[in-house]
Amino acid sequence: MAKASSNGNGTERTSQPTVHFILQGKGGIGKSVVASWLAEFLIERGQLVRCIDGDPVNRSLSQHKAFSAEKLDLVNQDGVLQRTRYDSVIERFATDDAVFVVDNGATVFLPLWTYIVETDMFSVLRQAGRQVYVHVPICGGEMLNDTLLGFKTLAESAPERNLVLWINEYFGPVARDGKAFNQMQVYLDNQEKVLASVGIPRRSADTYGETVRTMREKKLTFGEAIASPEFMLVQKSRLHVVRRELFDQLEKMSFA
Repeated sequence: MAKASSNGNGTERTSQPTVHFILQGKGGIGKSVVASWLAEFLIERGQLVRCIDGDPVNRSLSQHKAFSAEKLDLVNQDGVLQRTRYDSVIERFATDDAVFVVDNGATVFLPLWTYIVETDMFSVLRQAGRQVYVHVPICGGEMLNDTLLGFKTLAESAPERNLVLWINEYFGPVARDGKAFNQMQVYLDNQEKVLASVGIPRRSADTYGETVRTMREKKLTFGEAIASPEFMLVQKSRLHVVRRELFDQLEKMSFA
């Protein structure tokens, strides 16, 4: 059932239980980073968040104690998606009045997305009063081509305008041939499927980059790291800056 909530600027908006999938076909590009930062943002906004770690290879999200993420095995030893298991998960999405954040590994990308499209999951959950968002990391540098391909795969078959792009410049600028991402043909051809985007700018590697990397290695949230005596004041200041700029963007989203 939809609920009225404040968005922090004095206006009211209607919220509903939501499901957030983090999907990309390339490994090692920050899917679990997106999942953990999104989960922390939603929790700080007072939402009841249930995290699911659906990566059968790298259980990064479930290593964060703050999220108590449930480990979900969706594929068998042959790499085949166990559809009956996901049927049960979708039933939970439809009946549990919570916000779900689902991290997924590259190995389940295509079989999972095929299942989602074939079962018309977006429509099924919308009829149950749930809104589904697909969060897609786009990375620069040598990761760019692979993540563009993943975006293209999702956008061309997505039945709704519900893709949230995370433009991650950690590996380098998200640009090619002098064109920014929103000028590339792959984006222009599929922009009607893009709901919003979140920018993760590249920062100095030896200051901001090192501090965030340490936080990630320790599997801490922004809040935990800022409260920890293991981080110096200047490091905490950097984390405050990164969190504020990230969360300010997310605050503008319809699911905030």
